[in-house]
Amino acid sequence: MKNNLRYCFLLNLCALLWYGSIPVTANDDTAPAPQITYTLSMPQPATHYFEVEMTLRNVAGLTNLKKNGYIDLKMPVWTPGSYLIREYAKNVEAFRAIVGGQPVPVEKIRKNTWRISTTNDDITVRYRVYAYELTVRTSFLDDSHGYVNGASMFLFNDALKTQPARLVVQPAKGWNKVSVALKPASGSTGFAYDVPDYDLLVDSPIEIGNHRTFTFTASGVPHTVAQYGEVEYNEQRLAADYKRVCETAALIFGEHPCTNYTFIVHHAGPGGGGLEHQNSTTLQTNRVTYATEANYKGFLTLVAHEYFHLWNVKRLRPIALGPFDYENENYTKALWEAEGFTSFYEEYILRMAGFHTPEQYLTVVASGINGIENQPGNRVQSVAESSFDAWIKYYRPNENSSNSTVSYYSKGSVLASLLNLSILASTNGEKNLSDAMKLLYNKYYKELKRGFRDEELKQALEQVGGKKLDDFFTKYVYGTETIDYASFFEPFGLRLVNTNENSPNPYLGVATGLNPTNGRQTITSVRRGSSAEQAGLNVGDEILAIDSVRVTEDVNRLMTSYKAGNTFKMLINRSGIVRELPVTLARLPLVAYRLEAIPNQTEKQKSLYNKWLLIK
Repeated sequence: MKNNLRYCFLLNLCALLWYGSIPVTANDDTAPAPQITYTLSMPQPATHYFEVEMTLRNVAGLTNLKKNGYIDLKMPVWTPGSYLIREYAKNVEAFRAIVGGQPVPVEKIRKNTWRISTTNDDITVRYRVYAYELTVRTSFLDDSHGYVNGASMFLFNDALKTQPARLVVQPAKGWNKVSVALKPASGSTGFAYDVPDYDLLVDSPIEIGNHRTFTFTASGVPHTVAQYGEVEYNEQRLAADYKRVCETAALIFGEHPCTNYTFIVHHAGPGGGGLEHQNSTTLQTNRVTYATEANYKGFLTLVAHEYFHLWNVKRLRPIALGPFDYENENYTKALWEAEGFTSFYEEYILRMAGFHTPEQYLTVVASGINGIENQPGNRVQSVAESSFDAWIKYYRPNENSSNSTVSYYSKGSVLASLLNLSILASTNGEKNLSDAMKLLYNKYYKELKRGFRDEELKQALEQVGGKKLDDFFTKYVYGTETIDYASFFEPFGLRLVNTNENSPNPYLGVATGLNPTNGRQTITSVRRGSSAEQAGLNVGDEILAIDSVRVTEDVNRLMTSYKAGNTFKMLINRSGIVRELPVTLARLPLVAYRLEAIPNQTEKQKSLYNKWLLIK
């Protein structure tokens, strides 16, 4: 090291004598560090436009700006955790670059890339972003609040992604709160934050306005909940229940990886969902979330799901999910683990924390099985294929999706539940799925500092359970064979009973919606193999009459007056042409499983049952 330093010193001394100054290179410790600052403002929130200023200083060495004569800035096309190309650049306007107080040429060279022509590395970039889509995956601004998903707002340069930056937020006039899980900049009196790299900037959603907040501590870590929307809730109870959920999740891995955590919760309109982040999450729910116990418990499953992602996905992850390529699809066959296992734990955590009784949890398990077994696509698409094709199928459903696809969330959850049972049974209740999750977390996230490969997931499950899982993966993960549920539940003294077995009820096999122009029923989906498909009914057909009697109510409700085997003629309007189709009703094919105790359970079965359902 000393000889190398001496050699460098002599070279620089020669340069000083020859040129009169010592050249500065990107690798020179004396070179000024790159400086990147993002300033986010919203001077007219009612227009739904955020304004962003990005300043770049001392970036020539890393970007080859002086050699190339330009620098490229890019906008991500998707956001981690939501596997769909969303084309965020479509909302960018008024892009301009300034050097030395003067504008410089800018050319858009790709759908998401702007090329700034300059050799000066003191650059200011300004642009506007239209933000009027309130989801957990997008950004939103109106006169009541602002929400920012970083991938849809902030530009990056490939060579600068790992460099630290500063974020400055300037709230609209009259707004006094900013909630974000970033470290406040030292010495700052406003809303300024230090960001270690672009990945964390993208991974730190921001809520801006006058929203309510409350705090609690879980596992020794301070947590903040930012509540947007006019909604009534018991803050003391809500904080206590958040704490129970969070501390229960942390028990699974034995540690909490954060120094702080932020929940951003939007209470706005129907629907709901969440998106996980490294030190935070955004949840979207409706304004009656806390009105009933059923709604409230449903919300807690959302909290548990996104919070469990703090470990599973944000740290323990399939190898394809990081470092991220923000410009292209990031393919993996393991979303059935990333999202499916997390969906399993959203309910199991509630059982562990005492929100579900054992009986309620059994109902949850049976309901999950009903969901996948009643979807024809479960026989068409494997859960591994579902994971890989998320980019083109899961987030882009059409009228035939239920016939051709299966959700890696729902089937992944069922498979996780069965793997949990398998490990419990093979280890006599000494280990369960959580032991495999902890093994994966410690080995791949903490020790190897990378994601796991598909075969490594299987190996970890086999190691903890002490048995091979070749058949399980071949048949149920990479294949579409019907699951042998009995073999998983029998060791626990349970059997799966189909209460619809031998049902005489008929089944037409369509879903309908009201035509907005005339209020008549229009077919929105046709189930594969159903009476409707056999009769030739199509999506888009308008149902006019059955056996010459005008249809004025839900056609599926009308079917209750028929029996399996009955026939009738259905009058439909298809693209302006009236047609009459004969229909023969088949028997109801849908299953309605429930879990029941096997008579004369053995002591071993009772013991495993108690360990599974955490009964002391």
